[in-house]
Amino acid sequence: MAFLSKKQGDVPKRSLWQRIKDVALTDVTVIARGGVDKGSLEQVEEILLEADFGVPVTLRLVDEISRQAARGQLKTSDEFKAALSKGVENALRAGNADVTPVVTTTKPLVMLIVGVNGAGKTTFIGKIASALHGEGKTVLVGAADTFRAGAIDQLRVWAERTGAEFVGAPPGTDPASVAFNAVDAGIERGVDVVIVDTAGRLHTSGSLMEELRKINRVIGKRLPGAPHETLLVLDGTIGQNAVSQARTFAEAVPLTGLVITKLDGTARGGVVVAVHEAIDVPVKFVGVGEKATDLVQFDAARFSREVVGD
Repeated sequence: MAFLSKKQGDVPKRSLWQRIKDVALTDVTVIARGGVDKGSLEQVEEILLEADFGVPVTLRLVDEISRQAARGQLKTSDEFKAALSKGVENALRAGNADVTPVVTTTKPLVMLIVGVNGAGKTTFIGKIASALHGEGKTVLVGAADTFRAGAIDQLRVWAERTGAEFVGAPPGTDPASVAFNAVDAGIERGVDVVIVDTAGRLHTSGSLMEELRKINRVIGKRLPGAPHETLLVLDGTIGQNAVSQARTFAEAVPLTGLVITKLDGTARGGVVVAVHEAIDVPVKFVGVGEKATDLVQFDAARFSREVVGD
């Protein structure tokens, strides 16, 4: 399954590599004569910025390509493409990049899911619950988004679909108390994994961020060391706004991983690299559709090839 999915009926969009070839590599002999000229590199830089790689990653990628070209290592367009793909992969592997799921010696493992409104948190919970159930694990989901009755009902439906147990409360209940009760129920029932949903919140809301800190503290009081995984769900279509969101959430609670949703093949997948660069947290999952099975564990090499394209 591809990371960058296309919806049926979408108009094909030019890939990152196709755009680079159009404006920067119209004549392959330019590379063979000793590299890529300055004007072409500036155009590559502009294309990478438009693809949401962000300034730090873009400058590093272009600098590395320039050095390799000057050394005569890029003599064909295929070598140029391979160098760009490898540069993206290296950026994703830099720093804290371990995508291995957290493992605990005692049950339950507690996952806290955070993010802004509309990022796809509830859908991700359904997908990860389905995947865990498929591995033979018992799962309990806690509906700590008590602001909207619809959110509670939606999570309950996902729990029923995926065979997970469910803990909720009436709308308006203190979210931290629901999180506490979910973890408590998980301990008492001996389930393998507890997944706690939280309300979508604007990253600019200080009061909601403080509430998130409270949820995190309360979970830790009921089960020391928990939450073991705190995953930030980001909408892959919002560009550099995802970077500012990620920074704010990382300041509020210790994040262990990123989940990028709605990557739709628009050649703007650079935001995945930019967010990892900004907060030094690994990308662990990519959502590529609406079905329970449309969840892919992240692989830097595979993603880099797809984001560069053909």
